[in-house]
Amino acid sequence: MNLVNLLLRTARVFPDRPAIAHGERDLYSYRDLAARVLSLSGSLRGYFGLRRGERVALFMQNSPHYLELLFAIWHAGLIAVPINNKLQAKEVDFILGDSGATLVFVSGGMGSGIGASGGAILLQVIDTESKEYAALVHGCEASIACTDPSDLAWLFYTSGTTGKPKGVMLTHANLLAMTLCYFADVDTPHMDDSILYAAPMSHGAGLYSFAHVAVGARHLVPESAGFVPAEIFELSRKFCNVSMFAAPTMVRHLVEHCANAASDPSGIKTVVYGGGPMYLEDIRRALEVVGNRFVQIYGQGETPMTITALSRFHLGNSAHPRYQERLASVGVAQAAVEIRVVDLNGQVLPAGESGEIIVRGDTVMSGYWGNPSATLNTIRDGWLYTGDVGVFDQDGFLTLKDRAKDIIISGGSNIYPREVEEILLRHPGVAEVSVVGRQSHEWGEEVIAFIVCEPGKTVDSAELDVLCREHIARFKRPKEYRVLPNLPKNNHGKVLKTELRRALGAKG
Repeated sequence: MNLVNLLLRTARVFPDRPAIAHGERDLYSYRDLAARVLSLSGSLRGYFGLRRGERVALFMQNSPHYLELLFAIWHAGLIAVPINNKLQAKEVDFILGDSGATLVFVSGGMGSGIGASGGAILLQVIDTESKEYAALVHGCEASIACTDPSDLAWLFYTSGTTGKPKGVMLTHANLLAMTLCYFADVDTPHMDDSILYAAPMSHGAGLYSFAHVAVGARHLVPESAGFVPAEIFELSRKFCNVSMFAAPTMVRHLVEHCANAASDPSGIKTVVYGGGPMYLEDIRRALEVVGNRFVQIYGQGETPMTITALSRFHLGNSAHPRYQERLASVGVAQAAVEIRVVDLNGQVLPAGESGEIIVRGDTVMSGYWGNPSATLNTIRDGWLYTGDVGVFDQDGFLTLKDRAKDIIISGGSNIYPREVEEILLRHPGVAEVSVVGRQSHEWGEEVIAFIVCEPGKTVDSAELDVLCREHIARFKRPKEYRVLPNLPKNNHGKVLKTELRRALGAKG
């Protein structure tokens, strides 16, 4: 099963349904979208000479061209490498080099710094707003490539505990199972719906496009290419039955805009939230202001969007005697996966006892790209070890307690402390550094750096900010730098991050 068949089927059955809209303007029908995909596929294989299994990167803002490129890549038997558009050129170059991408599509001039660090060798960089791209869309159509369900479809780069990004290998079968889980556990899309892309299409928002392609729904890209609450409410008023994926911080902004601007939420059908902690008071207020239009999901890049779901029914079932506990949970196992909570020896723990969450099912990745040791460490006996700590209740509702790994989730984006630490250690005045997350009502968590200076030296926060801006994405920069005489350590010399978090009054 090649995922492009979802599009081709819809284009045959509902050819005149509107497929892509930019702002308030419909651009393409499903017939048009399929024709563009076939021409792009022909260009990828004919003009560029790409062969089955080669990688094509997308370093783009949300764009009307995003979906046609994804499906053209799969139609040609290639592998998509969507890249977070917030990353710095050096970070992008690492992903391009590690994946071995031979072609990258960019938008809005974003390709200007690519390749400058020498970390990637590319066949070509194509801007989707260029005349060259327009010519590719009008090339010769190609027949669909022969694809096995176990073939890779999507390389999703997520940082690991070493600070270096790892390529999560997701197959066509993985993504199809995820899509079926959307229907079973999240929402029931209809052809009259629209899915709005306010969160990055390179991540969860883009993954949810497949279910909406399958039913012939409209794909709505805001003119801002991002998250602007006033724009979202205006578009939902025009199109109605609008669904979207949002990080918890986005949900908070939507709710406050709705409350303060007296916006009408009736055009919004479903807001799926995930990618970070949603505080209990926040979801209570969201339900009060916007209504019962929410679904929570918990997943990881390694099992995309599919570990648990807290349904609209459970979010609205306030009469249940354990409603508050359920509201604070991440819901129940999705249909395509099994979940266990285990101790350090991998033994299953009973309800009420906390342990590591492990997952098995058709959505779980096939491994990390070019990193067999990391794969063996993460997937054991067919189970994905998530590194997250949680507890089941008697009814199968899972509540997250903490993360075994030190990942920080800010605004729905993953930040790995060691990556930030390694950059700060480049400053000549920094002897030691430890980065932790502090709870933030605005962002879920924010990055805090504890610094120990070299003897006789001092550090300036502005200099550290400049250093970070040069090497990592803006959202990864610490919000505060605290200078200590020394870092708390155990007898083995390991930094006790729990003590640092406790000093911040954050998670322990």
